[in-house]
Amino acid sequence: MALTVQLPEELARRVEALAAARGQSPEQVALEAIEAQVPARRRLSFSGAGSSGQGDIARRHKEAVAEHFAGKTARDV
Repeated sequence: MALTVQLPEELARRVEALAAARGQSPEQVALEAIEAQVPARRRLSFSGAGSSGQGDIARRHKEAVAEHFAGKTARDV
């Protein structure tokens, strides 16, 4: 998928300078920066549990969700 982003001039110059210092293209630097800020979508650890032979998952789905998210903050999710 292609995506075009318009950067402010100052930011574009900083990206280009960093790319030159690293021996990379500005696109590579921008991609690394975006990947660092936009986490990959994670699959919940209990996804697919309904077909796992654990027949009680429908009854205890709230418990399973609570277990999965226990001790996590919104930033972790």
